[in-house]
Amino acid sequence: MAYSKRIICLANSYKPPSGRCVAGIELLNNGVRGGWIRPVSARPGAELTYADYRYQNGSAPALLDVMDISFAGQATRGHQTENHLIDPRVYWSKVSVLAWKTLSTIQDKPTTLWANVDHTSLGVFDCMSSEIASALGSSLLLIHVDDFSIEVETNHFSGKLAFRGTFTYKGTHHNFSVTDPRARDVFGPQGVGIYPIGEAYLCVSLTEPFEKDGRCHKLVAGILTKSTL
Repeated sequence: MAYSKRIICLANSYKPPSGRCVAGIELLNNGVRGGWIRPVSARPGAELTYADYRYQNGSAPALLDVMDISFAGQATRGHQTENHLIDPRVYWSKVSVLAWKTLSTIQDKPTTLWANVDHTSLGVFDCMSSEIASALGSSLLLIHVDDFSIEVETNHFSGKLAFRGTFTYKGTHHNFSVTDPRARDVFGPQGVGIYPIGEAYLCVSLTEPFEKDGRCHKLVAGILTKSTL
């Protein structure tokens, strides 16, 4: 049976090779925070296209948009328990925009960002085995940090710019890949360098296993600052 949910958009991030991953927290009828929702498509990779996530006026959801989305059913994929299959026939509907200061009332406060057990060559505690991930019950978090920075560097394999986010959470340093399109648009043209941002709320996401290494990777999928970058 089809159903609708009202969510706060906390990520509208790149999902290879050419799709998007949208994620947000549900707002219940009484205004209280609900659980996480990740709208997904029926495609093998579950990615969304522009035709899937646009509003009727042709615009795309921005971070902090409060929007209504129609779903056809749940679509759990392993540790990604938050997935819901969209009804592609129905436009998404923007209701309002959440005030940035309100994020403090809905943030998550986990002890750790899932399991801090493994690193990629560039990251810090940014991945884990699929076996460890399979024991987890979630893949999305909204956290508050005071020392966020974006690192722009050149990927030695592709020659393209790579974007990473560094921050401290509960006394532990982290370095994750950044898939937030707005951050890439703002800092990419500025070239290679480190760009301090400071206080931010981060939507962090745990991927499905990557084909290249079989590991699940932690991403900064949405960056929410007072100025929205």
